[in-house]
Parts: sequence; C-alpha cells; structure tokens
Amino acid sequence: MIREGYGQTGKVKPRKFVIRRRFLLGVMLFGMMALAGRAVFLQIIDTQFLQRQGDMRHVGVVSVSAYRGKILDRNNEPLAISTPVESVWVNPQHFNKTEQSRFKQAAKLLKVPNKKLRFLLRAKTDTRFSYLKRRINPALAEKIKAMQLSGVYFEREFKRYYPAGAVSAHVVGFTDIDDVGQEGIERGYEQSLKGISGKKRVIRDGHRRVIKDIENIQIPVSGQDLVLSVDQKIQYLAFKALKAGFIEHKALSASLVVLDAKNGEVLAAVNQPAFNPNTRKGMKANSIRNRAMLDVFEPGSTVKPFVIAAALDGGYADEDIQIETHGFYRVGRNLVKDTRNYGTLDLMHILKKSSNVGISKVALMMPREYFWNSYNQLGFGVAANVGFPGEASGTLLDFQRWHDFEHATLSYGYGVSTSVLQLARAYTALADDGVLHSVSLLKRDEDDDAKRVFSADVAIKVRGMLEHVIERDGTAYKARVDGYRVAGKTGTVKKATAGGYADDRYLAVFVGLAPASNPRFVIAVMVDEPSAGEYYGGTVAAPIFAKVMAGALRVYGVAPDKEETMPVLLTGAE
Repeated sequence: MIREGYGQTGKVKPRKFVIRRRFLLGVMLFGMMALAGRAVFLQIIDTQFLQRQGDMRHVGVVSVSAYRGKILDRNNEPLAISTPVESVWVNPQHFNKTEQSRFKQAAKLLKVPNKKLRFLLRAKTDTRFSYLKRRINPALAEKIKAMQLSGVYFEREFKRYYPAGAVSAHVVGFTDIDDVGQEGIERGYEQSLKGISGKKRVIRDGHRRVIKDIENIQIPVSGQDLVLSVDQKIQYLAFKALKAGFIEHKALSASLVVLDAKNGEVLAAVNQPAFNPNTRKGMKANSIRNRAMLDVFEPGSTVKPFVIAAALDGGYADEDIQIETHGFYRVGRNLVKDTRNYGTLDLMHILKKSSNVGISKVALMMPREYFWNSYNQLGFGVAANVGFPGEASGTLLDFQRWHDFEHATLSYGYGVSTSVLQLARAYTALADDGVLHSVSLLKRDEDDDAKRVFSADVAIKVRGMLEHVIERDGTAYKARVDGYRVAGKTGTVKKATAGGYADDRYLAVFVGLAPASNPRFVIAVMVDEPSAGEYYGGTVAAPIFAKVMAGALRVYGVAPDKEETMPVLLTGAE
C-alpha cells in the first residue's frame, strides 16, 4: 500500500512539500508578528502591566516595630527611652567570594566571634539569614554601609537607653536584645510598654533587600508611657549616700526606700551593689536584685514603736506605766535580755533605750490575737502590692502557734520578716497620724486605699517618744538633721543561720521620719553585714538616713520645725 503524497521511492512530491513549507513559515511569521506586536503594546502603550507583574514577584510583607513606651520620673525626666538603631544581618547565599577580605574587616569592626565568622563563610552553608550584630550605633552602621558588601543587609530596630544609668536601674529594670522587659518596671509593665507591631507591604530586589514601600497594612501602635512616683533628684541623693555608706562599712549589701508620708508614693528606692543597664557591666544575680522590694529580713527593734502604739490604742497600757527591767526577763524556759540593766522605764524610755525586756512585758499585756492583728494591719506578712514583679510578702507566724516566748520575741522584731519597702510603709501609720498608706511606684495624687490603724492621738504620742531616740543619750543621735525635728528607731539584728543566730553577723537598720511635727518623708535604711568595725543601726544606718533626709527636705523646700517644742511626756527613771 502506497501512502498519499509519496511515491514508490518514499520521496515527498515537490508541489505538496512547497505548500506545506509555506504554510508552516506563514504560521511562524504570524506568531512572531503577534509577539512583536504584543511586546510593542506592553512596552510603549501599556507600560504599567509589566511593571506590575514584575513587582508582584518581589512583593512581601514585613513587620514594623512599635515604639516602646517611655518610663519617666514624676517630673517627666526620662528614665528609659527607645532610640532607632540598625541591626546587621547576612544571607551567605549572596556572598561574593572576591569580597571575603572586606567582609572579614567588617566582621572585625562588629566584633563578630571567629567561630561564627567561619560558619558563615563556609562554601556549602545553607544559611539564608543570620544576624551579624544587633543594634549597632549609627556611626558604625554608616561605616559598614559604605563598604557595600554583597549579602550584607540592614534592619531598623529600637534600642533601650537608660539616662539615669545605675542610679535608677533597680527600679526601672532593663530589656533583652529583643526589647522584652526582663527586670523591674520594664518587666512588670511589659504589656503596657511594648505596644503593638505593625505590618507593611514592600518590594524587594533580587537580593531580598527592601527597595520600596507599597502600603501600610497595619499601623504600629506605640507603647504607653509610664510616669513613676520616683523623684530622680531624691533617687540620686539616696543612691549617692547609700553607696558611700556601703563602701565605708564594707557591707554585703544595702537598701534604702523613701516614701511620701502623705500618700505612700515611692520617691526613691536604691540598693547596693548596683549595675549599669546601658553597659550591663557587672550585671550579676547579686547586683540586679531590687533588694528593697524583693528581699526580707527580721526587722529587730524597729517594730517596737508599733507594740507601744498597739498597747496604748487598745488600752492595755497607760502613758505613765512604769516597768521594771532588771536587765533580763524569764519567759518560760527562755531569757529575754537587755545589753544592761536599765532599771525602771516608762514607755518613752523603753523606746529610747531600746529595751527588749521592757517591750516584751508590754507585748505580753496584750492578747495574742490582738497583738497579731496589729502587726497584720500594718502589712507584715502581706505583700505591699506596689506592682513590682517578684515583690516579697514576708512572714508573720499565726498567733495560734505562738508560745509566750514567741509572743515576746515578736515585740523586738524576731520571728517576723519584712522587706525594706514594707517596713517603710508601716511607719506611714505613725507619720500620718495613725493612717496607714498603700505604696505606689506610679505617680498619684491621692491614696484611695489608705486606712486607719491607730488613733491620731496615739500616733502623735508615739511619734513624740521616737524624737527622744535621736537625742544625745538615745540610740540614734547620728540621725539628727539640722533645723528639723526627727523621729525614728534603730535596729541591730543578729542574722539567722542554720540552727540559730550568728554572733558576728548583723543587719544595721534605721527607720525615721521628718519633720516630726508634720512628717513629709519616711526613710528606711538597711545595711547587711557591715564589717568595718561598726555594726549598730545607730552608727551605720542612721547617718545614711540623715544625709538623704536632709537632702530631700531641702529639695522640697520643707520649712524647719526645730523651734517647735516636743510633746510633753511623763518620764521615769532609767
């Protein structure tokens, strides 16, 4: 059988071959003309089409960092602010082998570890994204940009800066490399400060670099600014005085809190040792803790004024009561001791001489439940709820588990634990005529949670007794402030150890208020294990108090009250 178009020899017939070839050439020519016409149309008439199509192949969505809220002191002085910086990242897939020496030079400027540098320069690395350095300073960023290295890109971020440095570090805290709060206010108010990141659609080039913004998909929402109750001037005075005392007495640590006596605002809270959140130099667990709010200790004799106030307020003791001390007092099988025999004392002299025997006898006049409730109302054993992460609550043993000796020792500050902040807060009840204030790290005008715990008459009387503690023959003569009447109480506390109390390790404590006629500030100071010789609260903590109180009264322009006379109190023999 012979197929159509072929002869017996199998060759194509010339006429039909020509027709078929012309047909094919015509189809090809028509197609080429159509393509050429389409190209002319797109490039000359409808120029935006190709641009749109090309752009769509390089369009992406990127995150836009939100500005973290500022932290300000009560006078709007900045304590924490965010500044725009750039981070350097690389895509090793885009490296140019001829630029390796210059890349190594850039890595040296950025202080990139050699191990990481070798990893990025491996010939077969499959890494497409790696940070070279986060949050570099603008001058360094410009140097790296000027090198125009392939595969090296820049990303805008924010870096947290702390203008006050170490002075306010324990209160403000700090953020990590991703701008997330790690300590202090930065951590406690993370949700308010961090804001909400935005999104935008961008065009990238072949190297994934952003070359054009197209549109905002979601506008970033900046974090809220926080205005603290802290006064940076008082904070600086406190920091300087505490650091000097800490160094002078070669202490293990030290803490100090300044409260507004009228509304409980925290005007200053400082600790030693300290750290600088900008450089993170010396930033160890021992130095970053805000001990004033996180650590607890037994307050010792600083609680004795509350025992006197509770006894007077409940009618269990009178102002003119005379108590025999003899230097010791047997309670069950245990002895309560004084440093010497003070003889017969009235309430004022019990505080002035800090008699453990005298205060124990006053405490044992009160029912256990009433005594426990007095401490509890003052905030012992309950967190102050200042809004600081990890804030301590302290301990206060249930009165149902007390024996007479526990009842007695609680009266001079053993068996109860508190933070410096809690102790300062308790003294607001004496400073504000019997009204205990809540404490706040945020600025406020009024304390809506204030409550009365003592009668005004009793608070004023006890405050008058505490003025005698500052006299030359009292335990805190070094707490005096020229021109002002000062009231306060010392504490020299043996530190608890396994199986008892150490005989050579102490806490030196002092809490005071001024002006005593109408207190404006309450200041509590605690120095842990002073080891330069002195260790009493009156010789170690009281002088620190005096420096800070004098400065605070001067800064706030508080009028002197030295010309006023102290309340007349009945005194007994020592």
